[in-house]
Amino acid sequence: MHTTDALSYDYSVAKCFLFAAILFGIVGMLLGVVIAFQMFLPNLVSGFLGLLGLESALGEYLTFGRLRILHTSGVIFGFMLSGIFATWYYVGQRVLKVSMSESPFLMVIGKLHFWLYMILMTLAVVSLFLGISGGKEYAELQWPLDILVVVVWVLWGVGIFGLIGIRREKALYISLWYYIAVFLGIAMLYLFNNMAIPTALVSGYGKWYHAVSMYSGANDAMVQWWYGHNAVAFVFTVGIIAQLYYFLPKESGQAVYSYKLSLFSFWGLMFIYLWAGGHHLIYQAVPDWVQTMGSIFSVILILPSWGSAINILLTMKGEWGQVKSNVLVKFMILASTFYMFSTLEGPILSVKSVNALAHFTDWIPGHVHDGTLGWVGFMTMASLYHMIPRMFKRELHSKKLMETQLWLQTLGIVLFFTSMWVAGITQGMMWRATDEFGVLTHSFVDTSTVLMPYYAIRAVGGTLYLLGFFLFAYNIIKTVRGGRVLDKEPQNASPVAA
Repeated sequence: MHTTDALSYDYSVAKCFLFAAILFGIVGMLLGVVIAFQMFLPNLVSGFLGLLGLESALGEYLTFGRLRILHTSGVIFGFMLSGIFATWYYVGQRVLKVSMSESPFLMVIGKLHFWLYMILMTLAVVSLFLGISGGKEYAELQWPLDILVVVVWVLWGVGIFGLIGIRREKALYISLWYYIAVFLGIAMLYLFNNMAIPTALVSGYGKWYHAVSMYSGANDAMVQWWYGHNAVAFVFTVGIIAQLYYFLPKESGQAVYSYKLSLFSFWGLMFIYLWAGGHHLIYQAVPDWVQTMGSIFSVILILPSWGSAINILLTMKGEWGQVKSNVLVKFMILASTFYMFSTLEGPILSVKSVNALAHFTDWIPGHVHDGTLGWVGFMTMASLYHMIPRMFKRELHSKKLMETQLWLQTLGIVLFFTSMWVAGITQGMMWRATDEFGVLTHSFVDTSTVLMPYYAIRAVGGTLYLLGFFLFAYNIIKTVRGGRVLDKEPQNASPVAA
């Protein structure tokens, strides 16, 4: 009979996903830095390939259009999703007081989940690199890979509910609510948005992997952004809140401030977030009520979003000294702060008058990245840092390296989003500027020229964040390979060397 002692849990699958998160994080962020430099040095890659005599062979595969999709998919569905999977296989066992090793079936499911996921990601990278894309944001994969996505997702669901089914702890801690919501939400959204008819199988027209959406025109756009915005909701937001509600109390030794507030925020997110996607279609060829509903629900979304963030900040009430002494608590508090900031900025951008200025400008990627890098990135890395000494029974390599990483990446985020704010507002104002006859004052080339310095600042900010991620990866690898062996699991704050 297995005991419920922390050292008896089986972390083999969690470890696999942890290393996958590091791998995809490096690849995805590196590609992000490359395309950031391409924005103001468009001949950077082609010139480098020309020096190697490879431009004719590889030039089309390394353009901004190809690399941008690989960047977003690598970071979202590689780094972030691997982080969610890794933390689930760690947190799930602990809060349910049961080891995966107690069920040979769940162990097989977990390992199959990982290896099929890795095969899927490999095929996704190859197909997107070759330009095989469905053309939908966050849903670029063609139908054969969509089917494999469903298989991988179902395997995770079997693992979740299988572990819940054999649990010793009867109460489901709030983090589990959020993990379950990630599974159910993405399952529903992905299935509906990716319904398509394979053209080659039906009519013999087109390549074997090609398909046509079952929706058309404005309906396709509405379904796409119902999915697209809520892919952000259930990966960027819900999955990361699941981590926050577990790892901050564990790391700080503080109980969650209000369990009732956590439940209010949970149900608020579930009911409100689903209907906010229409704000992506403001001033587009969709019914005005869809646009208005998207704006209204986006503004209301401040309540449950800030409810979670404030609950976390109040959890540290009376213990704010830990923010100075514990680097991981600092990571998590900064993550919550960026979450508050991003979930206020998003509703502001959804207001029609603001959207008229900001839509299609660089303010939008600025908004996306202050949430992605500050909220999701910081919380995922802090969670993995917390897990490492407990899974590998080794002392973390260096606290100083963690501190350096934190401030390097924070500076990178600030440079990134402030430069994109200024660039976006500049774009919006220049695009709207007219003379006394109502003729546009500035050409597209004029606007692009003005933005070059801000693109350079963004590239520098992205480079700093990437360097911080390299420090993170190095610190993890040094810990796993050569950290001092621990004879017992660390309590509260993770033990680290100076």
